[in-house]
Amino acid sequence: MSVGTLGLLYAAATFVFLFSGMPIAFAVGSVALIFMYFFMPVAQLSIIAETIFSELNSFTLLTIPLFIMMGAAIGKSRAGADLYNSLNRWLYKVPGGLGLANTLACSVFAAMCGSSPATCSAIGSSGIPEMRKRGYSERLATGLIAAGGTLGILIPPSLTLILYGLATEQSIGKLFMAGVGPGLMLTALFSIWVVYKSWAEKNEKISANRLTGLAMPVEESYSWKQRLETLPRLAPFLGLIIIVMVALYGGWATPSEVAGIGAFGALLMVMAIYGCWRWSDLKVILSGTARESSMIMLIIAMSFLYTYVMSYLHITQSAAAWMISLEMSKWVFFFWVNILLIVLGFFLPPVAIILMVTPIILPALNALGIDLIWFGVIMTILMEMGLIHPPVGLNLFVISGIAPDIKLKEIMWGTVPFLLLMVLGIVLLCVFPEIATWLPSQYSGS
Repeated sequence: MSVGTLGLLYAAATFVFLFSGMPIAFAVGSVALIFMYFFMPVAQLSIIAETIFSELNSFTLLTIPLFIMMGAAIGKSRAGADLYNSLNRWLYKVPGGLGLANTLACSVFAAMCGSSPATCSAIGSSGIPEMRKRGYSERLATGLIAAGGTLGILIPPSLTLILYGLATEQSIGKLFMAGVGPGLMLTALFSIWVVYKSWAEKNEKISANRLTGLAMPVEESYSWKQRLETLPRLAPFLGLIIIVMVALYGGWATPSEVAGIGAFGALLMVMAIYGCWRWSDLKVILSGTARESSMIMLIIAMSFLYTYVMSYLHITQSAAAWMISLEMSKWVFFFWVNILLIVLGFFLPPVAIILMVTPIILPALNALGIDLIWFGVIMTILMEMGLIHPPVGLNLFVISGIAPDIKLKEIMWGTVPFLLLMVLGIVLLCVFPEIATWLPSQYSGS
């Protein structure tokens, strides 16, 4: 059997197992084992455990459970609601201030926990009801939170960037730094749109209410005392973010060490500030960390085995050689890879796409001289898009759970402007790659 035929068979088997409803880790692992049994020497079956262990025996992987623990601890507390309330009190005079407060709250909370669903849940549970009460449309309120939550996988700490770094053997520290500029850029784009859209909706509502004689919702007003009293709860968490960022970007600690600082600091803070010191509270944090970490580590382990089989059977090498033989220009190749990743995002979560696709396209990326740090940011933004478009879009279902009375169709339409803003963000990164590459170029850590 030719390598090309074997590769097509391997891809077909993968999609069959994935669409069967089997968990991702078991799906890719089963495909790898079946092809090992039929197309590789029997002796290879005896070293499966050794192969997987050698790939997982990496100090860098320690960042995953530690950052998950940091996010679980913060997600357990009312930090998200407090963050939202504080920003709302400080920004209430700004046009569209409530929507802007939600956008910035998503951005800051993403930097604290690194989890997209956690960000949606923590900010959306308070933000969506308040925005609807203040006259924001259902589409804007839900679309904003769903899209704002995606910043959790771009703004460091980011599990997506960690996995990409492992797959491409790039510096996790540099990838984290590369995510800062684009993360701030998307936050700014989202904020501009929210301010404009909320202003337009308010004017429409004023015009409609004049015709019907209905009153507008009462405007909020906060004193300086009310604004300042929100700071004591937020200051420790913002301090933790600053410590983590300075330690990492100053080259004082490795990503794994920074993850340890973040996890320990977050645990101490939720215990001291929110009283989460009882075993029932800690059990939720630790069990949640163990479940999510085990799931991700199992996917990583099976993906390593999956790519090992592809490499042994020369599927990866043949696919890379075929891509290079097409003699596409750098930007044509980049365009079609983007399309491929968007299509895969319709069906697969980011973890699976990164670990399965990156080894295949990596040789072509190197051959065309595409900066792997820069491309990691592009790939992460594409993964963000996958979180808010159907049918798999995880954030859509998180928002639906928070606001069950809003139709899923309305939530989907609400995310469309933000998807277009993400596309604009990718275009800006192509025109001005320094947005992602300048900070990493100043970084000397690992």
